[in-house]
Amino acid sequence: MSPDAVYPSPLAFSGQRLDWRDLPRAVRARIAELAGSQVSAETSATTGFSPGFAAVLELADGRGVFVKAVSPEQNPTSPEFARAEIRAAAALPPEVPAPRLLWFDEDGDWVLLGFEVSHGRPPLLPWDPEELALVLDALVPLAHAQPLPGHRLPRTDDLLAPDFTGWRSLARWPQDELEGAARLAGDLGRWAHEHLDDLVRWEQDALRVCAGDALVHGDLRADNIMIDRDRNRVALIDWPHASVGAPWLDLAFMLPSIAMQGGGDPQEIFWSHPVSEGVSPADLRAGLAGLAGFFAYGSLQPAPLGIPNLRRFQRAQGAQALAWLRDLA
Repeated sequence: MSPDAVYPSPLAFSGQRLDWRDLPRAVRARIAELAGSQVSAETSATTGFSPGFAAVLELADGRGVFVKAVSPEQNPTSPEFARAEIRAAAALPPEVPAPRLLWFDEDGDWVLLGFEVSHGRPPLLPWDPEELALVLDALVPLAHAQPLPGHRLPRTDDLLAPDFTGWRSLARWPQDELEGAARLAGDLGRWAHEHLDDLVRWEQDALRVCAGDALVHGDLRADNIMIDRDRNRVALIDWPHASVGAPWLDLAFMLPSIAMQGGGDPQEIFWSHPVSEGVSPADLRAGLAGLAGFFAYGSLQPAPLGIPNLRRFQRAQGAQALAWLRDLA
């Protein structure tokens, strides 16, 4: 896949959402009880990969609440991601631009979360330069933020340890299968095949460079951002992958998706951003090797239950990450 491809809307990759009427009656009643008012209308979220319910609910008393509801039936791992987001919400300091968690509940099957409504909309795609500048500015206080005392967030290097093994996993493939996958991926695939030993070596250093004491969102991309142009504000949403690590990771790991969606050259953006200060090219290369391997190997796996478009999204981001990595080699 060409690294120059631009996808104008995250809808092309979004998951399969449930509607309000798809929820069991008892779940709907419990949401109304937690919200403190009957539900009068819903506006479903149109982006993101969660196969559960995610919508802004208008309440009969005039308030609004953003609700997520997931169960193992949609995807076996979705409830654990919801629980991780509950833990993350308790760790976020006030300077981080994120919606506040109002309530949560679990009945042994369904996990329910209610958040403040983030006003605005996802970024315009291809990226608008002014909106991109707002988002990049928001990454500065995030890079300086630390989780609240008593938090239960994992270390980034521990969290990513199972995932940042993609190149080593591919290196164990039979040679004919590896060559076939490389041919399908075009020029970037051939380059990766020729430099697989280098990629494995760089990847082995990835976890070391991910370590640190800063708050890391871990999954920033256009569909996890809300922009309020009237107030020039940005809200960073969906925190189930939050961890504690190096302060430059969110910028570096977001840039392949920005490049994929027409936002510009990741190399230029990264080194011109204040968050990159003190980062060595070798450390950046190691971190990107871990990320690119995760995308490359993941994109070759079967689609997970309820998330049919995830592998295409990983493939597109992986192409951009690998192209950037090739520039750093």
